[in-house]
Amino acid sequence: MAENQTFRAATAGVRTAEIDEGLRAHMNKVYSTMLIGLLMTALASWAIAGLATTTDPSAAAAQMSNGTMLTGLGVTLFTTPLKWVVMFLPLVMVFAFGAMINRLSASGAQLFFYTFAAMMGVSISWIFLVFTGVSIVQTFLITAIAFAGLSLWGYTTKKDISGWGSFLIMGVIGLIVAMIVNIFLQSPAIMFAISALGVLIFAGLTAYDTQKIKNDYLQHAHAMDSEWLGKAAIMGALNLYLDFINLFMFLLQFLGSRE
Repeated sequence: MAENQTFRAATAGVRTAEIDEGLRAHMNKVYSTMLIGLLMTALASWAIAGLATTTDPSAAAAQMSNGTMLTGLGVTLFTTPLKWVVMFLPLVMVFAFGAMINRLSASGAQLFFYTFAAMMGVSISWIFLVFTGVSIVQTFLITAIAFAGLSLWGYTTKKDISGWGSFLIMGVIGLIVAMIVNIFLQSPAIMFAISALGVLIFAGLTAYDTQKIKNDYLQHAHAMDSEWLGKAAIMGALNLYLDFINLFMFLLQFLGSRE
């Protein structure tokens, strides 16, 4: 009997060690995928901003109110109806990804995510026309520090924060509606309120999503389905990527220095 108990305890210990090692590998996959997505977004945003602006007056197709001179590409992306397509396409892609994820392979989901990240870079490239490069970099670093702390807390806390989910998602929906309305109202007061709430909501989502990714893995660890794990890592990376990008964009409204 004692030998059987010892064997079961040893087996349980090995299994726990395997799960812990698998969880570390899974989280590393999530974070590395997210970081590659952020890099692609940054490069795409910087490249498009460079192609859309010029310092040569003779090559400029138009000039913004802040003095920024636009090339033909800049005029097309930022002053024609195409700007609405560029603005809302990432949102459409997120909903499409959620609907398609069960039919995609893990490699297909990863390709879709990287395509989405590049498209997001095009969508937010306008920040280089409005804010100084130094303030963009500073805000990015502040966002990275805040995100790391929030995600670490979400991963290590013993507190169950799963109950935050419904309230945070309702907050995101409210933010989207308010932002669409403010496109037409152009109210600085509403924009300030949206930015303040946005920082709080996506700070909460960073911790919530991190804990959810961890708990989802632990709940399915017994199955060890490599295809499921691959797609779960991509979905986790997408959620944390969106938390980071939105936290950055809302903080930029407070910390960014305008051209």
